[in-house]
Formats: sequence, structure tokens, C-alpha cells
Amino acid sequence: MNLKKKDLLDLQSLSKEEIELIIETARPFKKLFTQSIKRVPTLRGKTVALLFYEPSTRTRISFEVAAKRLSADTVDLAVSTSSVQKGESLIDTGKTLEAMKVDFIVIRHQESGAAEMLSDKLKVHIVNAGDGTHEHPTQGLLDLFTLKEKRGDIKGMNVVILGDIAHSRVARSNLWALTKLGAKVTLCGPEALVPQELGKMFGKQVRIEHDIAKAVRSADAINVLRIQKERMMDGLIPSFPSYTEQFGLTSKILKLAKKDCLVLHPGPMNRGIEISSDVADGSHSVILEQVTNGIAVRMAVLYLLAGSKV
Repeated sequence: MNLKKKDLLDLQSLSKEEIELIIETARPFKKLFTQSIKRVPTLRGKTVALLFYEPSTRTRISFEVAAKRLSADTVDLAVSTSSVQKGESLIDTGKTLEAMKVDFIVIRHQESGAAEMLSDKLKVHIVNAGDGTHEHPTQGLLDLFTLKEKRGDIKGMNVVILGDIAHSRVARSNLWALTKLGAKVTLCGPEALVPQELGKMFGKQVRIEHDIAKAVRSADAINVLRIQKERMMDGLIPSFPSYTEQFGLTSKILKLAKKDCLVLHPGPMNRGIEISSDVADGSHSVILEQVTNGIAVRMAVLYLLAGSKV
């Protein structure tokens, strides 16, 4: 079975079976590169272009490592020193890369829908590495992979997504992935940062809770989102100390969850704001495992897209 589309733009449009296919394909890739075999010839002769309009460390390097472990060549376009600074449009940049015969464009962009716009105009494979507040599909997939690896079955799990839901593409990708695989999700954060319509969109599988103590009770996993400084500037939260007091994940709060509750974070972390250091580095944390799993998931995505029949 292959993916039905030439691109990975979101998780909303993927079926449960396609999501599970990516996860299952990632398993042997992780086993390969965490043991003795660091590289396989699967994508030899292919070129992956990394087109990042926003700063990124984990995602960009993860895609680069994933591509190289599949023996693909990579081109990292430095947007800050490229023709983009002279006013070149996204489509023209994409067409230029296509004319150079790259096979994949991995794009991160500040505008929601940017990846889909490239997909409509280009024949090369497009992978969305995060677009605006829309989605971050590979982050959602690696979070899912991590949960499945630790717990086996997602169905029936209680997962809390904690923090700035309103502006989080990670939260949206996680919502689609988790609900399609049968998890129950609780969205927790300040009222200004948790859109009520998300609860309505997903029905009974998703609930909204503004009391962190109530939210984490019976939680199997807590996915903590980064609080961005601009939210305080926009007046959506009064201050970082007040946010930490009400919604920060501390060891005291974590004790209210299940004894084997997992703690995830997409990074980068604001230690001492949305998550305390003892939780981030503690026995419940799978944050560094998420980073490792991200490489396996991105290898699976590139591999499956290369074999897709469109």
C-alpha cells in the first residue's frame, strides 16, 4: 500500500489506514538507524530541497538527516540570503527548484495554505513542515508514533494537549491523528487560547477544560505546547508567571495524572514557563525520544511519497 497523494500537506485529509501505514513504515527505519545500519540506498539519486521561511532547528535537521539516511541528496535553501529577499514569490521559488529537477520540496512557511499552494502548481512531491496555524503533519505523526511505541494502542487513550491551542499547528495535526485512531483528547489552556469551535468540530472525542488539575486527571499522556512571547504582547495572557501558575506542567500537577503518564513537547521548550525542568527531564518525559522518532517518521514519509501512484 502507498499513500494515495503525491504530497503530505496535512493529516486531516489522510485516512486512518494511511496514518497507520506511515507509522508502521517508520518502525523498521527506526530499528535500522538506531542499530548498526546508518544509511540505506532507497532514495539514491533523489534530491530533497529544504525551503524554510521560518526559523527551525529540529524539523529542518530531522528532515535533512532522514533524507541522507535514505541516501538522497539535500539542498538547504537559505531564504534569508536567497532571491526571496528581492521579492521573488513562493511559486517562482518553487518553480525554480522544480526546474533544477529536485524530487521533493519540504516547506515551512508562516502563511497557512502555503504548502497546498505549491502542491497545486508543482509536480514535485511537497511535504508540509508547518504552515502558519494550519498543520504540522510530521510532528503529529511522530507524536503518534511515540505514543504507539510506548502504549501499543491509541484507541481509548486520554491525551491532554496543554497550552496555546489557538495558534498551534501541532495541536491541530495531533487532533486529527489522535481522534482518527480513537483517542479521547482534552484541550486545556486559557480561554483566550482555546477555540471553542475545535471542541464542536470533533464532537464527543474532544473536550475543553480550563482547569489544569481537572484536565490531567486520568491522563495517559500530556502534550505540552510552547508559549510564544508574542501572546503576552497581544494581551492574550497577562504575564508569564501568571500563565505558569495556572497552566504550567509541574511535578505537583503531573502527580494528578496516571502513574505512567507520558509527557511530550514539540520543542523548543520554555523551561520554567509551560513546563518545569524536573518534568522535562524526568522519568515521564519522552521528549528526546520524540526527536529520534521524528527521523524515522520523516524517512517513512519520503519513502512512501517516492513510491506513490498519482
